Amino acid sequence: MHTWPVQDAKARFSEFLDACLAEGPQMVTRRGAEAAVLVPVQEWRRMQAAARPSLKQLLLSDTFRTELVVPARGQARRRNVEPQP
Repeated sequence: MHTWPVQDAKARFSEFLDACLAEGPQMVTRRGAEAAVLVPVQEWRRMQAAARPSLKQLLLSDTFRTELVVPARGQARRRNVEPQP
């Protein structure tokens, strides 16, 4: 992964973007510390899809449904609400 100081990335953004599209992710540093990464949109979408399960996966999964704790019927506590004057 190529590293670009933020000043270079700003001054040569078109080249920065072309490098990202041709070579893959590009790192941006600020004062020598890693600050951000520019990634092609296809890779971004792939990472987003892999990061969380879809609604269909959640509904079909046994593990997520069994973690839900439901109190026994009639055992739920109710708040006492004082009537306002």
